[in-house]
Amino acid sequence: MPWIAFAALTGATLLWILWPLIRPGGQAARRAAHDRQIYRDQLAEIDRDLARGVLDAAEAEAARAEVARRLLAADASAARESGPAATPPRLRSFAAGLVAVAVAGGTTGLYLWRGAPTLPDAPLAERRAARPTQAEHEARLAEAGIDPAPPARGEDVRLAELVGQLREVLAGRPQDIRGHRLLVGALARLGHYAEAHRVQAHVLELLGDSATAEDHADHAELMILAARGYVSPEAEAALARALERDPALKPARYYAGLALAQQGRAEEAFSLWSALLAEGPEDAPWIAPIREQIGALAAALGRTPPPPATPGPGPSAEDVAAAAQMSPEARQEMIRGMVEGLAERLSREGGPAADWARLIRALGVLGERERAGKVWAEARTAFADRPDDLALLRAAADAAGLAE
Repeated sequence: MPWIAFAALTGATLLWILWPLIRPGGQAARRAAHDRQIYRDQLAEIDRDLARGVLDAAEAEAARAEVARRLLAADASAARESGPAATPPRLRSFAAGLVAVAVAGGTTGLYLWRGAPTLPDAPLAERRAARPTQAEHEARLAEAGIDPAPPARGEDVRLAELVGQLREVLAGRPQDIRGHRLLVGALARLGHYAEAHRVQAHVLELLGDSATAEDHADHAELMILAARGYVSPEAEAALARALERDPALKPARYYAGLALAQQGRAEEAFSLWSALLAEGPEDAPWIAPIREQIGALAAALGRTPPPPATPGPGPSAEDVAAAAQMSPEARQEMIRGMVEGLAERLSREGGPAADWARLIRALGVLGERERAGKVWAEARTAFADRPDDLALLRAAADAAGLAE
């Protein structure tokens, strides 16, 4: 069956290429003669209309000019189309045969040399199904001697002991959601991601329909960490469930972009990651990995990678540290000027959460906790529906010594 389609396509291509050589030679001449006769009849009709007084001299002259223009165009078209007809028929037949042999023989030989005639079809669904599962990939890592669960050291030794005790307790309390959540967090802290994602799967079973987007995203992330960055079909399904509940969830969108990149869907991955970079915040944990990987996608697509974000105005941690080397008066004046400029801009124009967080930290450094608390309350209201920005602001408030 593939050979029939291949032959039909080759034949259609040859017909399109050879048509100028094999079409009947007298057709263009006959059409041109017919058109010229019509235009001559029209010129004679214009003369008769002028003699009868139907047209005046100006109208007759304009009509003659138009018909003459069409007559010249017909002659030019006939000259172009009759080029092959002027070639001797034997020479045209030889040229057509030579082209046919070159095209058909060349394409067939190239396919037999570089192609795979016996290779069966590979539909998209089958190619996706051929990807290793989570368990298969983890088994391959184990066979290669790659252990995703490093041995406990230092403080983690005590944590490992507590994990063992928690396992024993939960063995008799399989419905304890809070206890299993604690076990997931402790296992992840120890790097036991394979066991952690299995416990998280049990947590999702206990939660049922009440499981949140974050619960499913955590499950996907643990599977990806256990697979050393590989997004398995199971992890991809968990990401789909997370994004179905919250399409704006940024960690899930990052990993969804990673899955697209691994499947060769560079255009979609580039668009998704570019949007995440534009949304920020710049210190979010997924921003650095995106910047490390998006350059390769941009190169593959012939695009320019998104530029790094420029820091907003206002005092940074480095500014405050540098000010410590100045005299007390100069230091206070510099910090005060930067803080007041940032505060004025935010009150007038607003700004991203990172700038609000910078202002809260700076006010804490200056000892103005009451004012920092007011800014924190204002920012908390403004970014109430954006959990990632709210987490950034809360960290700044903690650094400024503000109690909830």
